[in-house]
Amino acid sequence: MKRIPGIKRKLIAHSLAAVLLGFASLVPVASAASVDSEAIVQSAGGVPYVSGGIGEESIERLNSLARDFNLKLVFALNTGDYVSDVGVTIANAKGKTLLDATSEGPWFYTRLPAGNYRVVATLNGKTVKRQVAVGSAKLKTVDFRWAAQ
Repeated sequence: MKRIPGIKRKLIAHSLAAVLLGFASLVPVASAASVDSEAIVQSAGGVPYVSGGIGEESIERLNSLARDFNLKLVFALNTGDYVSDVGVTIANAKGKTLLDATSEGPWFYTRLPAGNYRVVATLNGKTVKRQVAVGSAKLKTVDFRWAAQ
């Protein structure tokens, strides 16, 4: 095998590095903004949920996931303004808490076995409670409203 002189070796190495860097710039990199804006299905106590709904992109993502859930909670003030950072607790008919989470937006989707549940939503220390009957397939939507502050 023929040995390449030192200067030519460095030139080849630098050229190869430049080519590799050029290809690396073509690989998509997930930015913090793109990750934060994606609706990610989470789980609390084994119950899957997803929340969001701030901005068109988030709404579109949630709408595309809606078919996978059977309960949608919507959070807003009496004025109609949507709210986020709502504490959500769902208990079964026996009072056992199945889910305890915080909604990242005005929409909160979850999938529960068919049955009756107590849903408690808390915004800034003010609690609204609902008794909800959930079926196995059809999406049920429940609104929660608070007085404007």
